[in-house]
Amino acid sequence: MNNIKRILMKHRRSLGPAALVLAVAAIFWVVNSPAIVGVSASARELPIYSVERDNKAVSLTFDAAWGNEDTQKLIDILNSYGVKATFFLVGQWADKYPESVQALADAGMEIGDHSDTHPHMAKLSKKQIIDEVSLCAGKIKAITGQDVKLFRCPYGEYDDEVITTIRDMGIYPIQWDVEPSRTEERSRCGPFGTHWAEWLKITSYMAEKCLSPAKGEN
Repeated sequence: MNNIKRILMKHRRSLGPAALVLAVAAIFWVVNSPAIVGVSASARELPIYSVERDNKAVSLTFDAAWGNEDTQKLIDILNSYGVKATFFLVGQWADKYPESVQALADAGMEIGDHSDTHPHMAKLSKKQIIDEVSLCAGKIKAITGQDVKLFRCPYGEYDDEVITTIRDMGIYPIQWDVEPSRTEERSRCGPFGTHWAEWLKITSYMAEKCLSPAKGEN
């Protein structure tokens, strides 16, 4: 693409207006060709956003990175509906609140890896990515005895190297496809704000509107 631009700039004086228009049109077609765009898009490494199923199902997930004041309340709400969720934990959070990590495991919640220090993963080297995932996974296993199988990138940020590195470690990279706290998605999940305490209301709302009926359908 850059070579074509350089050639056009070099010979722009010798090209007639019609030829120049045709050349520009050719570049536009190459850049926007469905086949080429498709190859480019399909080549990108992506985490798992959702999974196709034959039945109606919701995968409810939470990220734990800062406080634990509402952890037991969330467990109690989920247990009251017989629902299990996945909690992605930061290693430093596990260091501060090992009792909460154990409580999640005892409640039958799935525990995932959310890095050790909550960095911007796409800015790290491959070794740093491995260290972030491994350190957190080790802390979770030391507390619960469970091996980590899932990882969620902090801030939802990733690139090809992050995704391929995580997969090479035998761990599934997981993303979300609906975030209730986002303004554009509130109509789908309820009229709630973005404060962490509102997640208790969100969880109760989703359990009542979505999870309870789903439970009835097994």
